[in-house]
Amino acid sequence: MLAIFDVEGVLLDAEFLPTLAEKINKQDEIWDITKKGIEGVINWEEGLKRRIEILRGIKYETCKDVADSLKIMTGAKEACRALKSAGWRLMAVSGGFTIMTDRLRTELDLDYVFANELLFKNGKLDGVKIDVNSDKAKSAMIKVREWKEEKKNIVAVVDGANDVKLFDICELGVAFRAQDIVKDLATVTLEEKDLSKLIDVINKHYNLKI
Repeated sequence: MLAIFDVEGVLLDAEFLPTLAEKINKQDEIWDITKKGIEGVINWEEGLKRRIEILRGIKYETCKDVADSLKIMTGAKEACRALKSAGWRLMAVSGGFTIMTDRLRTELDLDYVFANELLFKNGKLDGVKIDVNSDKAKSAMIKVREWKEEKKNIVAVVDGANDVKLFDICELGVAFRAQDIVKDLATVTLEEKDLSKLIDVINKHYNLKI
């Protein structure tokens, strides 16, 4: 069994780039592009490059401090702990960055994380290496095939339009406090800001007692 999670807005109760943008008073500009990307209004990859361009020159230490300060979602630790105890694999697929997911991998005991990489030059933000694009399923399938996980045993928990292709590779698609377009495509919707409620959803769907 495999649970696939989006990161920002699901495992983390925060968005990294808008929070970073507050350091240079560019948060409104960044939020505008972020929302358009999440809603599917603009090309996600193009939006990401535009946001990084606006933030270019911020010190690595500032980026790391912001990444480390992002709050883990309420109930995320409980949900991950319960699934791991029941023998599940946990994967995160993030349009965000390794600078924030490395910590999550350890704290939530994730088996694998796909994320993008911020590039720094002379200790300052200089660009981005995109390894995860708007088709997150493409990244996830690398490990799904390696682990020989069947679609019927896969759960995906997401919140944005750039995540919905993950629903194509899972049986149980969970919209967690999500955009309307995500809710329309999901099997189940969770509105409460508590990721531990995911366990009830999984138990009910698979008739389990995790």
